[in-house]
Amino acid sequence: MIPAGHSTDPIGRQIKTQGAALVGVVSCVPKANVDNASFYEKFGEGAVNDVVKMIGVKSRRIADEVTTTRDLCRSAGKKLLAGLGWSSDSVDALIFVSQTPDFRLPATACALHSDLGLPKTAVAFDINLGCSGYPYAVWLGMTMIQSGAATRVLLAVGDTISKIIDPNDRSTALLFGDAGTMTAIEVSPHHETFFVLGTDGGGATNLIVPAGAFRDYSASGDLRLAGKNSECLYMDGGEIFNFTLRSVPALVTSVIEVAQTQIASYDYFLFHQANLFMLKHLAKKLKLPAEKMPINIEEFGNTSCASIPLLMTTRLREHLMLAPLNICMLGFGVGYSWAASSMRLGPLQFIEAIEV
Repeated sequence: MIPAGHSTDPIGRQIKTQGAALVGVVSCVPKANVDNASFYEKFGEGAVNDVVKMIGVKSRRIADEVTTTRDLCRSAGKKLLAGLGWSSDSVDALIFVSQTPDFRLPATACALHSDLGLPKTAVAFDINLGCSGYPYAVWLGMTMIQSGAATRVLLAVGDTISKIIDPNDRSTALLFGDAGTMTAIEVSPHHETFFVLGTDGGGATNLIVPAGAFRDYSASGDLRLAGKNSECLYMDGGEIFNFTLRSVPALVTSVIEVAQTQIASYDYFLFHQANLFMLKHLAKKLKLPAEKMPINIEEFGNTSCASIPLLMTTRLREHLMLAPLNICMLGFGVGYSWAASSMRLGPLQFIEAIEV
């Protein structure tokens, strides 16, 4: 076994946590369901269909003007606390993972802390991560429990990416959807989970909102941004695709190595729902059978950091309620940042998908 904090694999840091388990998860999506026909007038039916052939998205949930990621996570959190029978004052920490917070400051976790009625002794803070955010959040929550800092942790993970999409950019307008989730982690003696975490900041400008904070990358002279709305999401699809095919197979190999297991021993591989063509390509390269790789991007689009827990609640709910499963989770993208986890998951105490 590779000791915590050490790795011989350059794809990322291999880590093991002990004494914590994921016990419940709730996802929350907006009721507004936007199908592809809604884009025909703007882009033309042929152009829309050409994009959809690649990304595989048939519909996506879009938040209205006043609903934020915090709102979706709050609804998921209240449902989860009630479903688990947890009192608010039993929660020791709340971590909010998102790239679409309510404000630049204060931290959205502090507002959610109040929304959920958590005690003043509860730790609450934000993490600015997207596609890799869920496995990172699970690692951090389990590490807090392993260290003795907490016995119960809530992970609020989600994005309302539609709010930073240029409606005239078909490559992003057709791809992304909105969702918020809440996950519960608590003390579980002898439970082990394995992680691989990595970063390559050299790819930071390939998926970026160039302006709107405190540095204006749109003034850098990067010709790819010519004619783009600098306060909306810019994505270099080719570079993201190349990064994914270069990094994710090695990430799978690395997490299987640290868990000392093999591909055949997993019940499911839960990939960040980036786009359908990419997912199918990864499955082929890794020789994964379709039944072990659930997909929901056609129904919800790419929901950023919420995609893995949304996949759990919409495609695996019944399975995760009934029996323990060997699960591998893989998040990858914006940053560049990537993370994988290998765990024995279920039967969960509570798992649900809701809409608001």
